[in-house]
Amino acid sequence: MIPRWFLFIAAAALVPVSCLFSQPPSRKGGPGGPGGPSREAEALAEPFRGITTHGNVQSGLFTIRSTGVSTEPVRKAAAAFLAALTLEQRNKTTFPVDDPEWRKWMNVHRYNRQGVSFEEMTDAQREMAFGLLRASLSAKGLKLSQDIMKLNYTLGELNHDNFTEYGQWLYHITVMGEPSADQPWGWQIDGHHLIINYFVLRDQVVMSPAFYGSEPVVARSGKFQGISILQDEQNRGLAMLRSLNEAQRKKAVLETSKTGNNNLTEAFKDNVVLDYAGIAGADLTAAQRTGLLELVGLYVNNMDEGHAKVKMDEVRAHLDQTCFAWIGGSADDSVYYYRIHSPVVLIEFDHQRPANTRHLAKDPQQPIRDHIHVVVRTPNGNDYGKDLLRQHYAQSSH
Repeated sequence: MIPRWFLFIAAAALVPVSCLFSQPPSRKGGPGGPGGPSREAEALAEPFRGITTHGNVQSGLFTIRSTGVSTEPVRKAAAAFLAALTLEQRNKTTFPVDDPEWRKWMNVHRYNRQGVSFEEMTDAQREMAFGLLRASLSAKGLKLSQDIMKLNYTLGELNHDNFTEYGQWLYHITVMGEPSADQPWGWQIDGHHLIINYFVLRDQVVMSPAFYGSEPVVARSGKFQGISILQDEQNRGLAMLRSLNEAQRKKAVLETSKTGNNNLTEAFKDNVVLDYAGIAGADLTAAQRTGLLELVGLYVNNMDEGHAKVKMDEVRAHLDQTCFAWIGGSADDSVYYYRIHSPVVLIEFDHQRPANTRHLAKDPQQPIRDHIHVVVRTPNGNDYGKDLLRQHYAQSSH
């Protein structure tokens, strides 16, 4: 049977993208932030459509095709991980490939997560779990994921050694579908400041939604002193803004004052209607276009090298239509939000207000550089690989 969400993937004519130079980020879908069971239920009651502009899915962007990049290492690692689990663990970790479990992720630490957690795994099982991440991600992406987990331990230290709510191992893995060479499947890791959805169809991969972040982003003391994350993403974003001339900045900068949280596509925002804003790639110089691609690459390159190249080729094909938008200042110590938005990728970087370190903040109401949220999405219906899965169902007997 064709899943019900299939019927809600609307087709629209392929239209040129133009950035709305003066319009701030649309909040039609509402900002990201903490939530609970009622918010989850409300979000899941709405059939998946995907993040769109003006509510219409732009069709023809994603096709089932061969990438020439093998996913066999990922399949083998997933099979090894599942084999290492007990029957009870495996039963609570595996779901059908089209299960709503894909959409049940949440950045906050207090959330009822499914699957098996690193905390309850044996050392051998943890090694198999990290083996799955290692096969799926680049060395950079694996290190970022592990460092986020470690910084969550640092957060526990900063909260009077509260390792019930914060800790290195409070992350859950689920597997959707059966790891296969020719059928769709995937996996998810879900925990505080780290969510990765990894969909596989033959040799194609969709790695979104992905959420990376931490509070703090630098461990200045404690067990993991010296670890830091997302500094390149922070600094290269500022460098991108500074590369613009005055006329270009007027297009890119939506607001010069940042006083709150600005991310729009965090948990339970799968169907946000988000207008393009900022400056378009078509209005950049060759050097600036290269800088924008390199900035996107910092996020895409968390995938394994081969599939990251496939994704970057996709991004490059839509570079003229890719919009860069900014909220905040441009000084070395400024806090800011930036967004990169094209038909095939959406990236949000946001300095957030203190949340779980409010007791240490000078002003808990103001965003800080030591609390960062990053979201990476695939607009137009292909988060969780759903557009590819839709096409697979259309071509196959189910």
